[in-house]
Amino acid sequence: MKKNSLYIIALASLTMFSCKDFLDVAPTNSIEASTSIQTVEDAQVMINGLNRKLTAATLYGRNMLLYADAKGGDLTIVSQGRGLDALYVFNHTRDNNSYGDFWKNGYNAILQANNIITNIDKLKAEGNSSNFDVPYGQALTLRAMLYFDLLRLYGKTYTQDAKSLGVPITTEPLPDNARVLRNTVEEGYKQILTDLEAAAPLLPKTRNNGYINYYANKAILSRVYLTMGNFDKAYETAEEIINSKVYSLYSNADWVSSWNKQHGSESIFELIMMKDQGDLGSGSLGFYYLRSKDANALGNFTASDYFLTRLGQDAEDVRWGIYTTDELDRKAASYKYVGTIDRKGDGKEPYTAVNIKLIRLSEIYLTAAEAALKKSGANPAKAAEYLNLIRQRSPNLAAATSATVTEQMILDEKSKELYGEGHRFWDMIRTNKTITFNDEHVGVTMNHREKTINRTFNKTILPIPQDEINANPGLAAQQNPGY
Repeated sequence: MKKNSLYIIALASLTMFSCKDFLDVAPTNSIEASTSIQTVEDAQVMINGLNRKLTAATLYGRNMLLYADAKGGDLTIVSQGRGLDALYVFNHTRDNNSYGDFWKNGYNAILQANNIITNIDKLKAEGNSSNFDVPYGQALTLRAMLYFDLLRLYGKTYTQDAKSLGVPITTEPLPDNARVLRNTVEEGYKQILTDLEAAAPLLPKTRNNGYINYYANKAILSRVYLTMGNFDKAYETAEEIINSKVYSLYSNADWVSSWNKQHGSESIFELIMMKDQGDLGSGSLGFYYLRSKDANALGNFTASDYFLTRLGQDAEDVRWGIYTTDELDRKAASYKYVGTIDRKGDGKEPYTAVNIKLIRLSEIYLTAAEAALKKSGANPAKAAEYLNLIRQRSPNLAAATSATVTEQMILDEKSKELYGEGHRFWDMIRTNKTITFNDEHVGVTMNHREKTINRTFNKTILPIPQDEINANPGLAAQQNPGY
C-alpha cells in the first residue's frame, strides 16, 4: 500500500502531533491517543496538536485559502512555473498535480479529531467525571470544518447535486484493513450539521484566541447553511454572532493596521503561526503574494485586472492600503499576509509567521446580507444595512438601499473585503456564476481550461489521487468524471 493512503494514515497517525510554547508539548508528543488522554489537560494538548496540523502549507496554512482565490478569478499569474500555478491553469489529473495532500493531510487531521472524540467517549463510559466539554466540542467542530472543505474540493456543491458522491465519512479511528468508500454530498453535510450542533453547547461564548469557541462554531455553521442554500438558517446563525457583540468591525482607520496585529476585534478564529515552529518561510501564504523580487519572492500570484476594476470603483477605498505595485507596475500585490506593505508581520518575527485569519466578522456581516436578501420573507432593507457596514470601506460609493441591493453587489463586496482569504471560488460555484480568468499576461498559456468556466466544468472538482485508489481499489469506480 502507498504510504499516503487514508487507510495507512488511519493506523500510523495514532501518534499525535504537538509542538512548543503556545502548543505545549506536555504530556506527550509521540504516544497513542488511546493511552495518552487521561485528563482534560491531556485532551487540550491533543487539540493543540490538531490546531498545529491545520497550519500545514497543504491545508489552512496556505493551499486551502490559495485554492479558492487562484480558481475564483480574483487572482492571475504573470508567468508559469513559479509555484502552484497549476491551480490557476487547472492542470491537475489523478496522477499529476492531483493536490493529493488535501486528501492525505485532511484525513490525517480528521483522524486526530476522531481519536480525541473516541477517547473522551471511552473515558466518559468508564465513569470519568472530568469536564471534557471544551476539547470535545473543539474536536467536533474542527472535524466538521475539515469535512466541509474536503466536500467542497472533491464533490459537487450541495445545491448542484446533493445526491452525487462526496468524500468518505469516518467518525472513529479506522483499522488498518478498512476500505471506506465515498458517501454522498448529502450524507457528508448531514454529519457536518450533526457535529456542529452537538459541539455548540459545549463551547465557551467568550473569546478564546487561537482556539474554536461557540461563535467560531456558529460561523462555520453559517458557511455551511449558506452553501446548502438554507438562507433562513444562515441568516439566523449570522445574526446570533453579530448580536452577541463579542466581536466588532474594524473602523476604516484601523482596517489596514489590523493586518499587523494578532486577534483583532474582528477575528473569530485565527490559526497561530509561531516563529521557528512551522511558520513556512518562503512557502508561506503571504510570501506567495509578494511582488517579484521582494525578499527574493517569485511573484507567484497577483490580483487580476477584473479584481482591480472592482476595487477601483473607489480610489479612496481603505483596502488599497495593503496593496503595492507588482512587476507589471499595477497596484496589485497584496501584502495582507505579511502584515503591512513594509512586511512588518503581526507583532512577531519573521513576517512569514503571520497568523492565518480563517474567520473574520466581516464575512459574517456579508453572509447575513446575502441571506437576508434570499431568505423566506426576504428583507432587502436588512441586507442593505449589513452590506453597507462593509461597503463603507469605500467612502465614495453610494450606500446600498432596499431598492438597489443585489446579490452581485454583495458578492462584489465580499471579493473586495476577503481577497486572499479563500472565499471567491466557493462563492462563484455555489451561486452558479461564470468565472472569467485574466489570462492575457505575458507567459500564460492555457491548455487545461477555457478563459471562462462554470461549475459544469469537470475540473472545478479535484480528482481522487491515484495513490488513494491504489491503496483502496474500490475508489476507482468512484473517480470524479473526466479523470
